[in-house]
Amino acid sequence: MTTALNIALSKGRILEEGLPLLERAGIRPAENPLKSRKLILDTNLPDVKLTIIRAADVPTYVQFGAADLGIAGKDVLMEYDGDGLYELMDLRIARCRMMVAEPASLASRDDPRSWTRLRIATKYVKTTQRHFAAKGIQTDIIKLYGSMELAPLVGLSDRIVDLVDTGNTLKANGLVEVEHIADISAWLVANKASMKMKHQALKNLVGQLQRAVA
Repeated sequence: MTTALNIALSKGRILEEGLPLLERAGIRPAENPLKSRKLILDTNLPDVKLTIIRAADVPTYVQFGAADLGIAGKDVLMEYDGDGLYELMDLRIARCRMMVAEPASLASRDDPRSWTRLRIATKYVKTTQRHFAAKGIQTDIIKLYGSMELAPLVGLSDRIVDLVDTGNTLKANGLVEVEHIADISAWLVANKASMKMKHQALKNLVGQLQRAVA
């Protein structure tokens, strides 16, 4: 039985902040993933490979065993319906927050405690639905894939739910944060079957990552 391990992670901020973390754990890609066009990269460890994929696909690759481990944003995991993976630990990288935001002109006379029905643009449809359903607030949700800040400006929605880091993009577009939904960071996830079939190899690798995070 092979004990080779495949770690899935996504391009962008998670990859940029994840590479130093992996290096502290003793894992170094043979090529620079930020420059290479390869999607599967060897590492300095003969039994560990990295697979570079879209952020939203990381849980799917892990659930179905195409990757043993994955590094995925909590926002992606909150939207994911699938079973077959464990959320092992918070890696404390790619930190931000999921917020409700609205135009500053609306916020000046708005009270979230009075909300009964909202028209919201977001790519986090399931998370948004769960959040407001738990508060008894009805929502009309418009799914977008980017440039959320534009939606209230053109009358597509009243508010948005999106990830916020510095808040500069919101401010530049006349929006303000009005309600916190969740703190977001990158998590290490594992395939359930791999945790049984490759237990020792995964235990060792996860231990290295735990020490790197600490």
